[in-house]
Amino acid sequence: MNLARFPRIRFAHLPTPLEQMPNLSRALDGPELWIKRDDCTGMSTGGNKTRKLEYLLAEARDQGADIVLTQGATQSNHARQTAACAAKMRIDCHILLEDRTGKTDHDYTASGNVLLDHLHGASIEHCAANPDMNAELAKAAARFKSNGRKPYLIPGGGSNATGALGYVNAAIELIAQANDLGLRIDHIVCATGSAGTQAGLIAGLAGIRSGVPLLGISVRAPRDRQEENVFKLACATADLCGASGAVRREDVVANSDYVGQGYGFSTPGSLDAIQTLARLEGILLDPVYTGKGMAGLIDLIRKGMFKKGQNIVFIHTGGSVGLFGYVDDFGFARSRHVRAA
Repeated sequence: MNLARFPRIRFAHLPTPLEQMPNLSRALDGPELWIKRDDCTGMSTGGNKTRKLEYLLAEARDQGADIVLTQGATQSNHARQTAACAAKMRIDCHILLEDRTGKTDHDYTASGNVLLDHLHGASIEHCAANPDMNAELAKAAARFKSNGRKPYLIPGGGSNATGALGYVNAAIELIAQANDLGLRIDHIVCATGSAGTQAGLIAGLAGIRSGVPLLGISVRAPRDRQEENVFKLACATADLCGASGAVRREDVVANSDYVGQGYGFSTPGSLDAIQTLARLEGILLDPVYTGKGMAGLIDLIRKGMFKKGQNIVFIHTGGSVGLFGYVDDFGFARSRHVRAA
């Protein structure tokens, strides 16, 4: 798969580390657990969207855009990374932030990713919950065009075939790292939402005939809908890469048992997974995406889906900035004063 033929701007610190999680592996008494640290991609604390934006913003540049528009939930990691990459390019960025939770506390509405959106210089438009935010994005683009601007639209999560190229590249990178380590990967697990990360990984793994299966832990949609979204995008991505027909329907597997109340809401499992990984491995997850993915992985290990002797790789897609928008979910006292002995 020759990705060098696609325009790309190199924002990310690559390759990201592939690390063992020995303490978590021992605590669960199950398979050997590894973590692909895409929280370490670099731009504005890192995260998976930077890989996608390398291809998306190169396309924006080549089309002569003078402003990029995107959309996401209030605490969108994608919006934050888009704003950061746009700032690096010296191009304007406008973000539509959708209220998917009804949360009104200051931590959620003004801290975390929202604070960084502002720091990177993005203009922000707040929207009520809307099932078709990409249509709202198109309306916003029309306003900018009427004022003589040249907008480039990025769908939520950067999840189209161009953006998914970033995770085709990640799949190739991961398998090369495993080969260098002599590591046989039995299964890859990642959180899946807007579909681009899982779709790109599937297209990449299938395109190089890796033989490694991938499980997506859904953070928002029911299984049937999530799998259909991923399959459609994985096929489009494979077509773009010149690997038409490489992706089979059975390659696309999602588990939606850990969604909880919905996208943007933490779950008891995600909060427990965050604290477990923080205290055992010193690694930070986020409440609504990687936290749910890790909660699913831990629960499935306990249920016996993954067993001793296997090597399981978890794709850490970043998002720890979002923790600051969910302070109250953890139930910690805001201020603890400890008197010295």
